[in-house]
Amino acid sequence: MSHLSLQQKIDGAGGPLPMLRSSQTGPYAFPIPPEFSNWRDEQRAWREGVALMDQSYHMTDLYVEGPDAVKLASELAVNSFSGFGDNKAKQFIACAPSGYLIGDMIIFGLADHRVNIVGRPTVANWVEYKARAGGYDVQVDRDERTLNNPKPRKTFRFEIQGPNAWKLLEKLNGGPIEQPRFFQMGALRVAGRALRSLRHGMGGGPGLEFWGPVEQGPEVKAAILAAGEEFGLRQVGSRAYASAAVDSGWLPCPMPAIYSGQDMQGYRQWLGADSFDAVASLGGSFLSDRIEDYYYTPWEIDYGRLIRFDHDFVGRDALERRARDSHRRKVSLVWNPEDAQRVYGSLATPGANGKYMEMPAFHYSSYQYDAVLSGKGDRVGISTYSSFLAPDGAW
Repeated sequence: MSHLSLQQKIDGAGGPLPMLRSSQTGPYAFPIPPEFSNWRDEQRAWREGVALMDQSYHMTDLYVEGPDAVKLASELAVNSFSGFGDNKAKQFIACAPSGYLIGDMIIFGLADHRVNIVGRPTVANWVEYKARAGGYDVQVDRDERTLNNPKPRKTFRFEIQGPNAWKLLEKLNGGPIEQPRFFQMGALRVAGRALRSLRHGMGGGPGLEFWGPVEQGPEVKAAILAAGEEFGLRQVGSRAYASAAVDSGWLPCPMPAIYSGQDMQGYRQWLGADSFDAVASLGGSFLSDRIEDYYYTPWEIDYGRLIRFDHDFVGRDALERRARDSHRRKVSLVWNPEDAQRVYGSLATPGANGKYMEMPAFHYSSYQYDAVLSGKGDRVGISTYSSFLAPDGAW
């Protein structure tokens, strides 16, 4: 049976959990070569040297333009947009009316009335729906990620990270670059091209993300690779890149709070049955019959510090009610080396195999939820998106 919408697909499967658990979709894909050298040296590059990450293919770009562009963003985001506009950038964190998280992306102010929201498709879908259904004076232009896009991308997007990143960036620029504050936009020149940039930082070192028209991408990349030889630049393939979120302490793909609730039914009826959230898979040893047990509040993944009740936004009432509650806390869970070795050793013991842990990113489903148990067998947490980090020699 074919389904036209997410809601129809949920109804046909007998609920969101049967739909998600039966999906054959694997982890989120990064359509670049798996390795350029080897994933261990590529991981070390952003910690110890300098790394180039090609982000031109795996993210969705949603352009919103019109007098209500910033108003739309403000009314959907839990964080404040006071003073936001041209040449500004920030994290865009969206919640459902229930106060549970839908997800986060990065929003760039390209002009006073034009923004670009970049990241996984989930939040872009929500913003596009509200832009079209909410009576906002905006136009929406979607540049889908490569795996779902038969057309060429509009922009290239590169990121240079690591302790030697700034030396390489200034060499490319042909002179000093003032280091902006974290997440502040700036500019640089590469191969004679004027490019906009965003300040990032991975592994404790400085770095920039920068972008431009897609037709300039090959020339810009060639210049980066040539200039980077002096600094031992390494390109990062999809295997190492998939582990970068864990190294940064960022939860890349929380289950969005869209699969339940009457107040989200209109969205589910609008969202296509072939969309990312409709084909996503749920895996892991954490089992519950309630879809809500897989949702997160902003506090649980360390976004509570970014909530601002200085504006009206979707989910505000629910978050105000929960502001004084106790919340789960996001932490890094480091595996005991002997436990990881025992799991791998079990692969050579027929009939007693542990779950295979792909290296370096042990990501086996779109939404990964494993139960963390105490020594007494009590559930004390949930583990997501495990990765092996070569610089630490640890899972």
